[in-house]
Amino acid sequence: MGLINKQRLLAALSPPLDHLLCTQLLDEFISAERRFIQRDWEPAELDGGQFCEILSRIYYHQDSGTLSQGKDFDSCCGYIENDNVPHKLNPRRDALHVIRVLRTVYKFRSQRGAVHISPNYAPNHMDSKLVIECVRWAMNETLRLFWQGDREAVAKAIRELLQFDVPSVGVFDGTPLVQRTDLSAEEEILVLMHFAGDEGMSRSEIGKAAQRAPSTVTGTLQKLTGPDYRQLVMLKNGAYRLTDLGSKRIREQLADKLMLQ
Repeated sequence: MGLINKQRLLAALSPPLDHLLCTQLLDEFISAERRFIQRDWEPAELDGGQFCEILSRIYYHQDSGTLSQGKDFDSCCGYIENDNVPHKLNPRRDALHVIRVLRTVYKFRSQRGAVHISPNYAPNHMDSKLVIECVRWAMNETLRLFWQGDREAVAKAIRELLQFDVPSVGVFDGTPLVQRTDLSAEEEILVLMHFAGDEGMSRSEIGKAAQRAPSTVTGTLQKLTGPDYRQLVMLKNGAYRLTDLGSKRIREQLADKLMLQ
């Protein structure tokens, strides 16, 4: 239960990826996501650049067979782009696509002034959105190429990585808890459903997690699954999960509720 987390990703990617580089990559990815959610535009761009540096080392390692945990970004990319050296990654075009995206992000955040203080530039939402979407694509492509295990599991991981992180939800003794006190019953249950990801949560699990009276939980679930809302759906196994309409409401109306107060 819950959106795919760092430990599960690390176990599925390392090996074949170097454990330290993979750990650093996931740390930067999670940091960039959280900064973006919190509307902290400049750190989101900086995190994106650091993500690119680490991912370029990962692709260099996989393509050359040489592990270098400190090789500079341009040298890593240059090796992968070089037609005159041996390459282990096949098909090579997949690595080249990723490197082109990484170069775009790295050059953009540098020339826009995100690396150095600039009197002519202030980071904004659109710039950070470009960076975070490129980072998400590169992370998803890396999962597709290097995930060790069931292909349906990687498809699920990719879908879940396209969702927001949920800093406002903690897990205590295996039970999620929305750590905000300013949400309506509808909002609390939608945030829990977002946290639950594709697997959703059963009525019993929702009852344990939601800090609401049982009658309130039941009434809210009936409302959110009803014809006027259709923001939740009950799966064949009895679990509830978000519909596309529910995800749209999270993105457009409740993004700030995913943060801690």
